[in-house]
Order: sequence, then structure tokens, then C-alpha cells
Amino acid sequence: FDFCSKDTEKRPSENLGQVLFGERIESSPYKFQFKKKEECAPVCTKTYDTSKPEDKQKLEFLKKGMLLNYQHHWIVDNMPVTWCYDVEDGQKFCNPGFPIGCYVTEEGRPKDACVVNVNFNDKDTFYIFNHVDITISYHVVENEAAGARLVAAKMEPKSYKRSQEKPDCTGPPMDLSNKFSGELKITYTYSVQFVEDNTIRWASRWDYILESMPHTNIQWFSIMNSLVIVLFLSGMVAMIMLRTLHKDIARYNQMDSVEDAQEEFGWKLVHGDVFRPPRKGMLLSVFIGSGTQIFIMTFVTLFFACLGFLSPANRGALMTCAVVLWVLLGTPAGFVAARFYKSFGGEKWKTNVLLTAFLCPGIVFADFFLMNLILWGEGSSAAMPFGTLVAILALWFCISVPLTFIGAYFGFKKNAIEHPVRTNQIPRQIPEQSFYTKPLPGIVMGGILPFGCIFIQLFFILNSIWSHQMYYMFGFLFLVFIILVITCSEATILLCYFHLCAEDYHWQWRSFLTSGFTAVYFLVYAVHYFFSKLQITGLASTILYFGYTMIMTLIFFLFTGT
Repeated sequence: FDFCSKDTEKRPSENLGQVLFGERIESSPYKFQFKKKEECAPVCTKTYDTSKPEDKQKLEFLKKGMLLNYQHHWIVDNMPVTWCYDVEDGQKFCNPGFPIGCYVTEEGRPKDACVVNVNFNDKDTFYIFNHVDITISYHVVENEAAGARLVAAKMEPKSYKRSQEKPDCTGPPMDLSNKFSGELKITYTYSVQFVEDNTIRWASRWDYILESMPHTNIQWFSIMNSLVIVLFLSGMVAMIMLRTLHKDIARYNQMDSVEDAQEEFGWKLVHGDVFRPPRKGMLLSVFIGSGTQIFIMTFVTLFFACLGFLSPANRGALMTCAVVLWVLLGTPAGFVAARFYKSFGGEKWKTNVLLTAFLCPGIVFADFFLMNLILWGEGSSAAMPFGTLVAILALWFCISVPLTFIGAYFGFKKNAIEHPVRTNQIPRQIPEQSFYTKPLPGIVMGGILPFGCIFIQLFFILNSIWSHQMYYMFGFLFLVFIILVITCSEATILLCYFHLCAEDYHWQWRSFLTSGFTAVYFLVYAVHYFFSKLQITGLASTILYFGYTMIMTLIFFLFTGT
């Protein structure tokens, strides 16, 4: 974008999380001193001549940005500069950014931010916000030498057309007709004032941004909704455990003669086959290993976020924390994969260790690398520098992989998991299954309930990733996470019981895929979100969206399945 910029200053350095999310902080040409009031100070003037092709291209790009509601994000003292405006019922909404400008359609309907000013009324016209009124609130600290602390930064974007050399901030708005040709001058200016406000404590200076996000009622509703599902499932599981198992065991205890014992039924019939190793046991054990790694990582990250270590004030902290934890949790992954593989009677332990260390991380990294190539090709600032890619590879190969090997060594050293019953020599024939105990319908049904628990949270998470809204409700998220874990396990136990009763003893893959199918619903929801909520144009952006969504789907699949 062709705005005023300051190239001479050094850019602040970002941490790993910010680099991964593509957040880059640039130094700003808007300079002010503490308590020094500025009125309509000029920053720079940009001149466009539509007869020159490069100027015309810059102007077209600016129009496209306004049409798609692109936003400026400014930071003062690590605080986002927010634009607070009134929404319905006298509530204020604080947006941590402000738009470049806005557009009034050919029918004269104002879009996005154009509704804030009555003067934005020319048809088929763009209005550029080229002036900002910044208000910085501070409070004076009595007992320290520091003097004062900034507690809030608010701004209001304005638009002024200026004819004369010395800019003054009055007059009609800066309009740019869609059909415009000729020479155009845009002067960028700002006013700043400092207001003393001793009511806000420095520690709670983020609150005014968070209070204006009116989502908490929906959150409680979604938690209640999820809890109802959990209670329903827990009731079912408990009933099955108590009623059927109790009845069955009581029946066994009453049998006196051997003849009665021959007439077995239901899940007793498959006791000689239930621990038969699954087909593709290698892959299953690798998935469970990687899933364990992801599960512990998610749990610890959310736990820290709940305690407030990873607040939005700490930019990129969440992502950094997750990546570092994932790297350090190689040992549990190797250990769990090795234990399961050994209990499935596997012999190729070297292959198992290598797959655990490289299969799932490799898929994620390859996807990420492809996305990065696209970003490089587009010349985007969100592309990761080559150094960071090397650093991530170093973390993976030098820390994560050796830790996985260590875990696998201990896993294979331990004795295999003892099965309570012997496995028969000859596999038993599986009778004809009814529709709902067949593998596919069971798996498809199993994913619905866990997805029902999370889909409201999912909306807010996708918003915070793709629509630059803040996500700070980690308490809710932690609750939902625990509810999701319980729902996944209970739904799987239920369906597993049903098909063991139908004498189908292939339960290992099924139990992984039943709750893992939630990830497919997640994918469907992400596609729906893409078409209904986002206005993404261009092939590269679409590929990026679905590329990153596939990474999230894979991680979610491993997590829920495990």
C-alpha cells in the first residue's frame, strides 16, 4: 500500500509465534512527544497521476483495499490503537484497527465504515481516511520516578479534502470517484491530545477492548449446550456399564453347570478375537503417538493461557508456547507409539520410530512450506524468512527427533501390555451387520456429538485467525476442551460397545476414527465459513486458506482420534 512510511528506522524484532502468524511490526512516521498536543500535523502528501501507469496501478490497489475493508493496525506502547464507535442499544464497540477508507455503491448505499459520516453520500465513490484524531489517556504514578503510564489509546478516522498548501482539518471529505482521471493529491495528517485518567489501573488497561466484545452470553449458551450433550452421553455410558455388564456378570456367577456356559451371547462371543492385532497396526500406533503429543501440548498451552500467561498483550506468545511444547513433547509420542506397536505384536521397531518422528510432522511441514512458497511468490510480508524455516527445521531435527527416539527406546524396553484373555488361533467369522453397526455409518454418527460441543467456539477461533478479532476467552476454551475430550471418549465407548455386541471385533481403528471423524465435520464447517463469512478473492489467498485449514484438520483429527 502506498501510505506514508519511515524507512530509516530499524524494525522491531518479532518472536517465533508472530513470524508464524505473519505479523510484522513496522516503524511509523507518526511521531509525538508525551503531553505535547498536535493539531492537524502533516505527515506526507502522495500525488497520483492517472496518466502514468504505475500511479494508476497504485490507485487501483488502494481502491481494492477499501472495497475489501482492509484495516490499519497501529500500536502505541504495546497497546492497539482502537477505534470505538456506537452500535445499537447505546453500546460501544472497540475495533483494534481502522479501515483505509470505504465505498459508497452505485445505488448510493454506504458500505462498511461509510455509515459513520452523513457526508459520505456521493454515488460510486471511495472515501479515504487521511486524517486521524488520536486521544491517549495516561495516569500519573505518584510513588515512582517514572512519572506517567499510558492506559488507553483511542482514535477516530476522518476524511478531509485539502486544497491549499498549509493543511487545516475542516471542509468536505476526501472523495475519489471510481471514474476519476487526472491528478490527485492526498495529504495525510494527524491530531493528538493527551488526557489524564486516573480511574484505569495500568494492569487492567486492556479491559475496555475486551468489554466491548459482546460475545459472553453466546459463550455461556454454548457451554450449557455442550454440557447437556456430555450429561446425556455420560448417562448412556453409565447405564450400559451398570445395567448390561452387571446383568451379564450376575448371570455368569449363577451358572453352575458347564453346559450353560456354552451358550454365550453378544460381546462374550468375541472374547477370543477382541485382542487380535488390527490391520495396519503400524500406522495406528504412529497416529496415537502423534496424537498424544498434540493432546498434551494443547492441554498445557490452554492451561497456561487460562492462568493469563499468554494474554493478547503478549503478541505471538500462544503460538510460540505451542511450538516449543510440541518440540519438547517428542518423548511421550515415541513412548506411546512404541508401547502400542509392541502390544500389536509388531517387529519392525525401527520403521515405527522413524514414522513417529517424521510422518505427521513431515506432512504439516510440507504443507506449511508450500504455503510459504506461495507467499514468497506473491511477495507478501507474511512469508517466513528463510532463517526462521531453518530454525524450525533445527528444532524438529535436533530436539524433537532425538526425544522421540529416547521415548521409543523406553517404550520398547518395557514388557508388552498383557491381555486378560488369550487370542484364538482361527479368526471368528463376523455375522451380517445391520446398517448402523456397519463401520461407516457408525463412524459418521460418532463425530456429530463432539462437533456439536465445539462449533460455537470454532466460529470465534476462525474469526480470530482470519478476521483479526481478538480471542481472549481461554477460560471458556479450556472448559470446552475438557468437554470435547469427555465427549469423544464417551461417544467412542458407546459405539464400540454396540458393535462388540453385534459380534464385530475390529474395534481398534474404529475407535480411533469414530471421534476422529469430528475433524471431517470441522473441515466442512471451515469450507462453509469460507463461502459465507470471508470475502477472499484471488487464487493464492484461497489456496492459503485451505492449506492452513488442512493443517488444522490433520492436527484436530489426530487429537480427537487419540
